[in-house]
Amino acid sequence: MIARTAAIAGIAATEFSKDSGRSELRLAVEATRAALDDAGLTPADVDGMVTFAMDDNAEIAVARELGVAELSFLSRIGYGGGAACAVVQQAVLAVAAGLAEVVVCYRALNERSGRRFGRAAAELAQARTSAGFDAGWHYPMGLATPAAMVAMVARRYLHEFGASTDDFGRVAVAARRHAATNPHAWFHGRPITLDEHRDSRWIAEPLRLLDCCQESDGAVAVVVTSVRRARDLARPPAVVCAAAQGSGPDQFVMTSYYRDEVAALPEMGVVARQLWRQSGFTASDVRTAVLYDHFTPYVLMQLEELGFCGRGEARHLVADGGIELGGRLPVNPHGGQLGEAYIHGMNGIAEAVRQVRGTAVNQVAGDGPVLVTAGTGVPTSGLILSAA
Repeated sequence: MIARTAAIAGIAATEFSKDSGRSELRLAVEATRAALDDAGLTPADVDGMVTFAMDDNAEIAVARELGVAELSFLSRIGYGGGAACAVVQQAVLAVAAGLAEVVVCYRALNERSGRRFGRAAAELAQARTSAGFDAGWHYPMGLATPAAMVAMVARRYLHEFGASTDDFGRVAVAARRHAATNPHAWFHGRPITLDEHRDSRWIAEPLRLLDCCQESDGAVAVVVTSVRRARDLARPPAVVCAAAQGSGPDQFVMTSYYRDEVAALPEMGVVARQLWRQSGFTASDVRTAVLYDHFTPYVLMQLEELGFCGRGEARHLVADGGIELGGRLPVNPHGGQLGEAYIHGMNGIAEAVRQVRGTAVNQVAGDGPVLVTAGTGVPTSGLILSAA
């Protein structure tokens, strides 16, 4: 068992912007160096590195720039945002197996000023890969952007469960309200109302502009080591009580249209079962949830798959501020990717650590565990963190 063998001992992020003005490598190095400082460690302590398959910064390049001498563990995880919690899982596995003692997980991207993920990549449909084969079927149908693909799921969800686009809007309103009081958030001081959500332009019906996450430049890094070592470091450790990955039957990405049931995220159910089993916690124990919110409908669906409510009932949970601070289940107190920044879910892990430490800007009261998820609509991952 890997539960409670490792902890996150350090976290850091660059500023979040729409134009960082520097290379992704520099962003990765800045965040990693700051995370090590946060933990009270140095580059000489690092012997492992994990990042996303989509990250353009080679581990050896980051290590070289930092002055890391030797690496005994290197790993990368695919499926975009689904990798965020999985990179921590890889680090935990390495520490638990004795393959490395201090593992840095990082993600750096100029996603606004550089490659913008929300645009269609026409070349994909011609690629001689499995992804290219799949894209050859759905690109001609107009499903060529993440928003277009998620819109298909969202439309089916509304049809099956009697929800409305206002339910999506309440997710966006909550995220922006939390971001408004977070000085590090891009939308600091800029909350929105439900009417403003209703008035925002269509991106791919039934998704409006305010249902879609930001495009951001920035980097986040976290440092993972054993619980024993973490207890002696500079900051209170956030113990990894559970770490899981999951893929569901007939999995595709963004919209798994090979399935009979389109409006579902069974991969998140796979992750949830592992998280509860590993940690010994249940959904009712969770103090706050940091959910991957690249599109608002998937927040509702995650709440259901994770067991916070029944299928089709998330609209009742989000009503009347249920996911806001002071509500039944505060979700994304930092503002999430809708309000703080889109760093492929890594900034959500940093927020979960702050909540465990008691240093979050919008601190949620209590001593219960914090749940984090990563990348929905794709093979996904999750963590449960708690104090030592």
